[in-house]
Amino acid sequence: MTAKPVGMEAAVRRIETLLAEQEHVFVAIDGPCASGKTTLARNLNERFGGNVLHMDDFFLRPEQRTPERLAEPGGNVDRERFETETLAPLANGKAALYRPWDCHAGDFMTARTVNPARLTIVEGSYGMHPDLRRYYDCMICLAIAPTEQLRRLEARNPRMLQRFIDEWIPLENRYFEVTGIQAAADMVVDTALPNNE
Repeated sequence: MTAKPVGMEAAVRRIETLLAEQEHVFVAIDGPCASGKTTLARNLNERFGGNVLHMDDFFLRPEQRTPERLAEPGGNVDRERFETETLAPLANGKAALYRPWDCHAGDFMTARTVNPARLTIVEGSYGMHPDLRRYYDCMICLAIAPTEQLRRLEARNPRMLQRFIDEWIPLENRYFEVTGIQAAADMVVDTALPNNE
């Protein structure tokens, strides 16, 4: 059963509680494109510090984009590399070293080192893939009305809107449906709600 959406302040309170109870906390923020995942992660990071890891840094390279891979729910990110290079080392108290993939340049960016921190936030679509859920202490799924999603996407990049409609939104929606993201989440957050909701 999917929880009733709450405002961002509920997520803040949940993380405060976890940080008071345990030494290290891993949080996933997943949800539709343009729902506010990056903004929520940034706000939480400004409040609590720690690490923010972006699933966008692990999109598939062209040679990985086979029909078989793209047919997998959530298959259009390299979750295996994300787990091996970032989540697993950090969960074991070790530094993570990875090279983000730049879709626009079609190449890897400069390598980044991420040290273990009290709070690590993973933000982005496919971050709550079933293969990754065991790492998280709290899973947050964002909610957004489809009309508001399209409005935000058009405002962000009008030229890419049709590609979102034809390609990326259907891929995300299939992933959400097949893997039961909202039902698996510890809370569903609507960033448009007042913070006291």
